[in-house]
Amino acid sequence: MPIRPGTVAEIREQMLRLLEGIVPEAEIVLKAELVHEILRLKEERGAIILGHNYMEPALFHTVPDVTGDSLELARRAAATDRDPIVFCGVKFMAETAKILNPDRTVLLPSEKAGCSLAESITAEDVRLLREMFPGVPVVTYINTYADVKAECDVCCTSSNAAKVVESLGSDTVIFLPDEYLAANVARETGRRILYPVGADRKPTLQVDSLEHVILGWKGRCEVHEQFTVEDVRRVREQFPDAIVLAHPECPPDVVEAADFAGSTTAMARYVKESPAKRYMLFTECSMADNIAAENRDKEMIRMCSVRCPHMNEITLEDTLRALRENVVEITVPKDVAARARNAIERMLAVRA
Repeated sequence: MPIRPGTVAEIREQMLRLLEGIVPEAEIVLKAELVHEILRLKEERGAIILGHNYMEPALFHTVPDVTGDSLELARRAAATDRDPIVFCGVKFMAETAKILNPDRTVLLPSEKAGCSLAESITAEDVRLLREMFPGVPVVTYINTYADVKAECDVCCTSSNAAKVVESLGSDTVIFLPDEYLAANVARETGRRILYPVGADRKPTLQVDSLEHVILGWKGRCEVHEQFTVEDVRRVREQFPDAIVLAHPECPPDVVEAADFAGSTTAMARYVKESPAKRYMLFTECSMADNIAAENRDKEMIRMCSVRCPHMNEITLEDTLRALRENVVEITVPKDVAARARNAIERMLAVRA
């Protein structure tokens, strides 16, 4: 939940207590005025602010009404009756909120907040795979744009990917677009992983048998693909008592080497509930700061310098501008939204 509204001085004191040792005091002093004005305008307009776990700490811990991973935020977007919805995340997330709330205004504070993974696949690519493998159900990761979701049968997040795949009751599933998440889900569900299309969008193999198969795509997250098993080794060498947590978008050998793998919300819950005192998170690095602020008895190892350039585009300054100027407003064509909504609602029906 956001900090309590009040005067600039009162907000500054709350931020100093909450973010001590996480955010420099000089930065808090400057940002307290922005937080004060955002909270005032949010109340005045009847807005709701959704904040992804990757937001920087001075934003994450102050102005959002709801924080969480993409699955939690999608569920809360589906349930809200407030307007406008300000989505402190990236474009595909704001599109999801718009699809679930077609009659409400959805604002994304920065038009530059895209996603390398979402850019890796198009609706035409999904249609190509359907032609290659007629009748095979298509699962599309929520980290895709609306036109891609519209071509699939069901969406998923890293929280419920394996359960979504198993809910289909199909021996063969097309899983798009994350190469590594597909491989990790294949292992978790006892299937082989095959990649029938290369980076040039051309078929690369003829599949003789589709028994126990996930058909994947060669898309990657530009953040999570950077983590390696060597990184895990260095952490264990320097901090033998540290618990290593990895996001399922990391390479499969990294996930296998980690002590725990799960969505951002699952990682945060693990740190909160575990008796261990020291952790290393293999995911977008600002999240470690957010967890550290909420778990003062735990230590987050600060060896991570990998930031998502797209999530990093969302600032308090732009969030204030979004509320003042109604920018950047997200739109989705009605026919695309209707088909994508079916896939998203099927995802929401599968509990993580």
